[in-house]
Parts: sequence; structure tokens; C-alpha cells
Amino acid sequence: MTTLFHDELHQEFGTWPVAYIPYGGADFGEIAAVAEAIGDGDDGAYYDAWTAAGDRLRKEADAALARGRTASARALYLRASAFYGASFHPIYGAPVDPRLIAAFHKETLALDKGLSLGPHPATPLAIPFSGTSLPGWFIPAEGFPTKVRPLIIFTNGYDGTITDMYFASAVAASRRGYHSLLFDGPGQGAMLYERGVPLRPDWEVVIKAVVDVAETLPLVDPARIALNGWSLGGYLAPRGASGEPRIAALIADPGTWSIADGFRDVAVRMFGVPPDAAADLGALDQAVIGRMDEFIRSHRALNWKVVQRGFWVHGVSDLRAYLASAELFTMRGRADRIACPTLITQAENDSLSAGAGAFFDALTGPKTLMRFAAAEGAGGHCEMGNRSLLNLRVLDWLDEKFERGR
Repeated sequence: MTTLFHDELHQEFGTWPVAYIPYGGADFGEIAAVAEAIGDGDDGAYYDAWTAAGDRLRKEADAALARGRTASARALYLRASAFYGASFHPIYGAPVDPRLIAAFHKETLALDKGLSLGPHPATPLAIPFSGTSLPGWFIPAEGFPTKVRPLIIFTNGYDGTITDMYFASAVAASRRGYHSLLFDGPGQGAMLYERGVPLRPDWEVVIKAVVDVAETLPLVDPARIALNGWSLGGYLAPRGASGEPRIAALIADPGTWSIADGFRDVAVRMFGVPPDAAADLGALDQAVIGRMDEFIRSHRALNWKVVQRGFWVHGVSDLRAYLASAELFTMRGRADRIACPTLITQAENDSLSAGAGAFFDALTGPKTLMRFAAAEGAGGHCEMGNRSLLNLRVLDWLDEKFERGR
């Protein structure tokens, strides 16, 4: 992908909205303008440039709404939510930066405002769960907003928000004639940022609660409920389907067998840990833990992924506790419980999809492995360089499984 941002981490996060261009989440010139405004600036400059762009879009939305231009206001509010959502990823971590909360609050307000507008607005949901409720949205199918249709439940990953899922997946699903249900689970979005609820491995408990609510929605065909997970959702969604028989089709993008296995490979290859000693990363010798911790913290991207994001999302404060928690996130002993047709994606240059083939082999039910190539512009993580191609192929597969024949 074309380099727009000077800083490597800024480039990774700042180009997410490129995937949203076909779905109204941004346009290329806007992204490039933000990158130019940041220049050689630090994470604070990155935050300021994205939030300033979000503020501009929100003000335009307010003005359009005041003039009665509802369609324009809706599009501008939704676009503003994507810009606010892009602003705070580099400042992840605990204790929580108040700027993150402020930007997320603006993102949520803009998303809520945009989704509430139009002739067939989306419906906000409060999904009962473990003494609280998970925030969510029901997005009606375009062209069929009042008809019973199949539903896709979208599951996020480590650091995406409902806004990200909306532009990355739900708009395409709606255009194809699917209803969508988007939600924040434990360790995600509002559940983490505002309530401090960490991630949990037993996602089947989460999905049961979501499907319980989905079945009460009058426009949902209960026999055709699909579950789609992207990024870490490529583990969470299969784990959810492994304990929820009401899921009629499953998509894992990419298919993720385990969180811990990548760290296990690093421990063996780079730190000389014998394979048998690496079987339980939480029990590694402290000297090894110390060397791994030093290595991780010396690399900006790794430090962000593990220390800033991983520790916070898992609710831990040190590497040993994080690795012990990561061991719980595995499909070992669960894959053969998935009975529904399953689609596993594997992008050519995505290191997180390295185990997708082995995951596919472990499935015992109907299954498809779908590969994406760098030559198609879809070789990166979650095919973000050509997300529209991913959506086209995945929805074709789902059409076929649900016998819709479109």
C-alpha cells in the first residue's frame, strides 16, 4: 500500500480507512490530507489531526441536518465517526488516556446520530449479558428494511470498534440483502474503554447471549443466522460457533487457531526455549520472560501490540500474566464441535493467518478455505487493501450456503 504516514505505526492505523472508501467511510484525499497535517509529528499530532478532521465533518453534518438534508447529514455523521475512530489507536493502554475516551465518545455520538437518520434507521440494542448489557446495533438490509431476511452477526477483534465493523463489513452485507448485528463484547469498544471489562476466551457464552436477542428480532430469519469474525474475531467467532448450534454459517477472517502459538514459536526460535518447556507460556522461566519482555518493549510496533493493547485488553499488567491468559484462547478441543458450513480466509502476507490452513484441516464439518493474494491487493491483514474483494467473495459464499442464488 502507498506510504502516506511517516511513522510506521501511524501508517498501519492511518490507512485503515482506505478499506472504508467504497462504503462511505472516507475518501483518499481526506486520508492523505490528515497524513500531511501530521507530517513528522508524534502520537499527539496524529490524534489531533484525525479528531480535527472528525470535528469538521461533524460540523458539516450538523449544518446539513439543520437545512433538512438528511441523506447528506447521515453520510457525514457516519464518516465523522470513522475519523474519530482512527484517532486514538496509538494512545492505547492502561491507565486509559482521557483523550481516547473523549474521541471514542465523539465517535459513538456521531455513529449513533448517523445510524438514527434516514427512512429506515438502524435499531440500537442492549444485549443482556452477565449482569450488564452489551451495546449493539441492528442494521437493516438495503432494499428489504421491513422484510424477514438472513442475519450476519459481526464479531470484532482486539481493537476495532462498531464503526470499523460497520464500514468494513456491514455496509456491504446490507447492500447484498443481509441484515446485520454489530456489538461490543467483553474487551471491545465501550465494554473496555468505558466499563473496563476485559476480553474472555469462552466466546460461546457471549454469542449465546447475542443469538438469544437476535432471535427476538422480528425481521430475522432464525434458520439463517451467520457469524462473521475478523482479525482476532477469526478466533472469537469460531469459538462462539463451537458452542452455539443456532449458528447456520461461520466466517473466520483469518482463521485463527490460537493467540499463544505465535508467541510459542518466537520463544522456541528466538529465545532457545525447548518445545516442551514452551508448551505452557505462562510457566516459562523468569529469565526467558525477562528477555522476551525486553525485546518486545524495544520495538515500537510489538510494544503497542503486546504491552499497550494486549495487557489492557486482557486485564493484566505483566508479560507472564498476558501469556498465561493467551494460552486460554485456543480452538484446541473445540474445532470438531463446529457443525455449520465454515469459511476460513487466508491472506498471503498476513502473519496472523499462518495457521489458517492447519485450522481448516482440523475442522470436521463442511468447510472452505479462501485465499487472498498480494497481486490482488488483498494480501495484508484482513484484506484491508482490497476489502471490497473480500466482501464480494465472502458474500457470494454465504449466498450459496443460504441458497439465495444472487
